[in-house]
Amino acid sequence: MSSLMENITAMLENKEMNRLKEVLNQQEHYDLVEFFSELEAQGKRDELAILFRLLNKDLSLVVFEDLSLETQETLIQHLAGNWAVEIITEMEPDDRARLLDEVPAKVAKQLLNSIPADERKKTADLLNYPAETAGRIMTPEYVSLKADMSAEEALERIRSKRKSAETIYVLYVTDAKRRLLGVLSLGDLVTADKASRIRDIMNEKVIKVHTETDQEEAAVLLKERDLLAVPVVDREERLVGIITVDDAMDILEEETTEDIMSKAGLGTLTRQETGRSQRLIEGPVWDVWKVRLPFLVITLIGGMLAGAVIDAYEATLEAIAAVAIFIPVIMDMGGNAGTQSSTIFTRAFVLGHISVKRFGYHLTREAGIGLSMGAMMGLVAGIIASVWQGEPSFGLAVGISLALTMTLATALGFLIPFILVRLGMDQAAGSDPFITTIKDISGLFIYFTFVSIFLGHLM
Repeated sequence: MSSLMENITAMLENKEMNRLKEVLNQQEHYDLVEFFSELEAQGKRDELAILFRLLNKDLSLVVFEDLSLETQETLIQHLAGNWAVEIITEMEPDDRARLLDEVPAKVAKQLLNSIPADERKKTADLLNYPAETAGRIMTPEYVSLKADMSAEEALERIRSKRKSAETIYVLYVTDAKRRLLGVLSLGDLVTADKASRIRDIMNEKVIKVHTETDQEEAAVLLKERDLLAVPVVDREERLVGIITVDDAMDILEEETTEDIMSKAGLGTLTRQETGRSQRLIEGPVWDVWKVRLPFLVITLIGGMLAGAVIDAYEATLEAIAAVAIFIPVIMDMGGNAGTQSSTIFTRAFVLGHISVKRFGYHLTREAGIGLSMGAMMGLVAGIIASVWQGEPSFGLAVGISLALTMTLATALGFLIPFILVRLGMDQAAGSDPFITTIKDISGLFIYFTFVSIFLGHLM
């Protein structure tokens, strides 16, 4: 994927559009989904829109359907009018409704008014149902049969509807007023005698939900009963749509994430982080300064203090010049370990994988992981230092210092952002400056202390 991204980026920079179009349309659609998702994550939205336009129609539709809602929203807002309308028109009504729910109201209205009348009505009908209900997430694209049809007539109807229907594996039987009478599978229909009537094949015990049913309840029902789809009826018991298993899984994933965050007390945190992120990306420069500059000042002061530590051990550096060689190693390895740890903490905390009540356990575990990694890295660095300088005690000083510095940095990676979150401060902007400052000062102190202990006889 990285080589594909590099090649495509190079062709885009060199404006090799014909070659770029050829390469893109030769890729598997799932590779393109991954590639476009990466561009979205990197904020390269203009490039994303340009490259998407180069896909042929069929491939672009397949790729678009598998993209995340956020990436779809980006493309819709960046694509030219005709492109966006064509993509929206080809989507399933339920997927279209979900996307239009996310884009700005003005854009949604323009797109909705631009698509064909029949598709517009299907989407508008879904959008009229309350949010997070079965009616809002169902699709009106299903196959319905009449009870007096023969099996042969039913199969012919399925053939005529197979391209527009969401699924043909589950079939529903309705009367003249569209009231739900029964259900049967495609397998039951295919194996039945051609002259058999649908009323004699169908199962009258139908598991169903109503349009007002909560979307999570409907999704759980699908999962627990191991269904491919569940019919949705209105107050008059008329069949108005179905919810398929793939849509149910998406809903369960969304609801589970919300539940986890709520139980962990992170609902407020999520709203805070969303607002902060919005201000840092799109807000006035002055607002950005207010958030980021104080932490950078702390880093500056920390750098000065780290310089003071080095100055205090000036005599050591003059006596053993090789000590200076490994200062960058100690500093950089500690910094990388701390950054890894803080990134892991942020993701796990937001997703609810870290319990506030059990934070002591999480911190101890992370420190233990830092110690294990530090021991391995310290062993390697210590051996290299011993062989390079011809002094085993020098290797001991480097190895132990590196192990302790990485352990401390890893623990700080969990502890600092946790403290900032608890204090209501912006941990995204503040964690790394605090971690870097504390790690630099303490790492240098640890290093020079062990140099003095193991190499004191050389000074």
